[in-house]
Amino acid sequence: MGVAGCGKSTLGAVLAEALERPFIEGDDLHSPESRAKMAAGIPLTDADRWPWLDRVGAVLARQEGVIACSALKRVYRDRIRARAGLPVIFLHLAVPEERITARLEVRRGHYFDPVLQASQHAILEPLGADETGFSINAHRPLEEALQMVLERLSQGFTDFPTTSRTA
Repeated sequence: MGVAGCGKSTLGAVLAEALERPFIEGDDLHSPESRAKMAAGIPLTDADRWPWLDRVGAVLARQEGVIACSALKRVYRDRIRARAGLPVIFLHLAVPEERITARLEVRRGHYFDPVLQASQHAILEPLGADETGFSINAHRPLEEALQMVLERLSQGFTDFPTTSRTA
């Protein structure tokens, strides 16, 4: 979880490979209307997000895997957990805002308009102490971030990956 450009898709794909689980790109679950809004620089509303969050939870309920999904607010994560019906571990990829700006400036082929970055940072709610998951500083080389996540998963989530879901 995290704002656009924090590395969810990149780290999620290598994490899924390391865990021998499927990788699901949460952006692919957005409606065409939501994609068009984001491409036009219009922030999504909660009403826009609810069906998408339901789809994210439904995908997690059907298959054990790693899904890249912003899940910026606690209420969004609660909705995903409710729809999944199974344990979900959230990994928050924290990256300084100025680093995100630099990443988004060079990113190509994605419908997300970088102007939306500020709106994502404005609504981001860090994981609560009672939420299953953890945060890492994702402003590091990919292999180092992957090793950190794998180590943390093995230490703090002993049933992962056989019975837990990852978001």
